[in-house]
Amino acid sequence: MRYIISGKNIDVTEGLKSAIYEKIGKLEKFFNPEAEIHVTLSVEKDRQKIEVTIPMKGNIVRAEQVSNDMYASIDLVEEVIERQLKKYKSKLKDMNQSAANFNPSFFDDVVSEIGEEDEINITRVKRFAMKPMDAEEACVQMELLGHNFYVFRNAETDEVNVVYKRKGNSYGLIEPEF
Repeated sequence: MRYIISGKNIDVTEGLKSAIYEKIGKLEKFFNPEAEIHVTLSVEKDRQKIEVTIPMKGNIVRAEQVSNDMYASIDLVEEVIERQLKKYKSKLKDMNQSAANFNPSFFDDVVSEIGEEDEINITRVKRFAMKPMDAEEACVQMELLGHNFYVFRNAETDEVNVVYKRKGNSYGLIEPEF
């Protein structure tokens, strides 16, 4: 795996790099050697945060952890990603486009580690008309509905977008990229 390690408000020392290679390196058994892993370390006040992103064709595996010790955050994020991969192993295998990024032995286990209770169960489908609007109007609609996100058709691009609430009374906009 190729590691891309960066730091925000922190110097990435050799000790941190070796901890990342040691802990995150445990995930190498799941991925092909060509897989790329982005690790971002950041410090805000007494919060030590690590974000790990593994881009793949069609999907992204991502996790972040925060603690008061960077080494503890590294340990925690590795456990989260491994749990995610094991939980969604069968679903990833069904999506042939993303399965190519994984080591074939990842899928060779005869005994599934996934129980039936981990199956995704969609209990409701909602359909609605989307009138074209700008992102600001979508934020107002979201607030009026009391939701944390709102799906709308962007009047400028005529594409489906999502606005969502962020911490600190700000908003985010998700736009598709083709």
